[in-house]
Amino acid sequence: MKINVSSEIGHLNGVIVHTPGHEVSLVNPELKDELLFDDIIFEEDARGEHLDMLKVFKAAMPRDGQVLEIIDLFLDAVQSEDARGFFIEQLIKEFPEENLSVIEKELLGLTPDQLLVFSTQGTLPGSHKFSLHPSPNLLFTRDLAAVIDDTILLSRAATKTRLRESLMMETIVQFHPLFESVRDKAIRISGNQSIEGGDVLVESKDLVLIGMSERTSFTGLLKASEGLLNHGVKTVLAVDIPKQRASMHLDTIFTFASHSECIAFPPAIMEQRDNVVALQKHNGGIVAENRPSLLNALNEFSSNNYEFIKCGGEDRTNQFREQWTDGANVFALAPGVIVGYERNTNTFNTLVDHGYSYMNQFEFIEEYGEKGLDPNQDHRIAVSFQGHELCRGRGGARCMTMPISRAVLK
Repeated sequence: MKINVSSEIGHLNGVIVHTPGHEVSLVNPELKDELLFDDIIFEEDARGEHLDMLKVFKAAMPRDGQVLEIIDLFLDAVQSEDARGFFIEQLIKEFPEENLSVIEKELLGLTPDQLLVFSTQGTLPGSHKFSLHPSPNLLFTRDLAAVIDDTILLSRAATKTRLRESLMMETIVQFHPLFESVRDKAIRISGNQSIEGGDVLVESKDLVLIGMSERTSFTGLLKASEGLLNHGVKTVLAVDIPKQRASMHLDTIFTFASHSECIAFPPAIMEQRDNVVALQKHNGGIVAENRPSLLNALNEFSSNNYEFIKCGGEDRTNQFREQWTDGANVFALAPGVIVGYERNTNTFNTLVDHGYSYMNQFEFIEEYGEKGLDPNQDHRIAVSFQGHELCRGRGGARCMTMPISRAVLK
């Protein structure tokens, strides 16, 4: 599989996910806020909902498309002694407060399977004297990296709660053969900088959006932009968004749906002014210029003429309710074919008003599971899937996916 993503909407060919495991059952109510969860999740139902979502993906993907589990990739990578040593060295370095150096020998003696359990659940075999918090946010693989054209931007989590996940992804890219083509040109964020993949949206290989959110710092945004502009991206649009839990990443309030349409949460996107800065290379440096709005900037720097479809429709209360339940966080399987939580009925009704056909997950699988989705046909389909437990984690379809291969748009 060729690692390449040159748009948010190209026909999906390869994606990294994580179906919830035992780590979500280790989140107790006293820890949930520290672990960035608004509620506790029932593991069995969340797993079932996630696996059903993946069936929708597979129905839309080409026959040779791959849905990859991040824990399988990590397990493959740490079969190598060098990879295990690298991961443990980074853990000790990044978590000095945990005093992991005192158990370094024990960590180095773990089997790959045991190291995976320690990474995701925080427990050591047969030991009750030492443990870390679990990593329930691994469900949201989107935040760990972003493939942009033929390179990869490795995220660095803003909180210690998710930093272990960043180190897992770094280890995968460094040691798994799947990432050999992008390993040496990966863009890395270090130190006190932070950037998370939910803030990175690829309009095209020439134009990338980065949100400056509560999870992506100003310095992280600049470092990532510099790397992208040096790699060949022509323009980075830095989008300043509210620094709050409800809009933790740009993709919680804005996503791409088709060649000319995006889903937007009006108060944070459509009603904002002077919150976008265009970054471009000029004479060896980076030039920054303000733009009046995101719609204005997109239409100026892309080859498309975009329209924003309102998350939640016209009603103000519905806009806020459905943004909270990830109505704006849709995931494109192909141009004009998007998936999102079933509960966001007003968003789906608004999509229908804009010419989309509505299908639930079962109807879509029945229609396309055998014959496949013809990439040459002009589709406009909004697909819903059930996510009553998944939604408790505060992340939608885009949050739960890391595309690594998409067809190039014609």
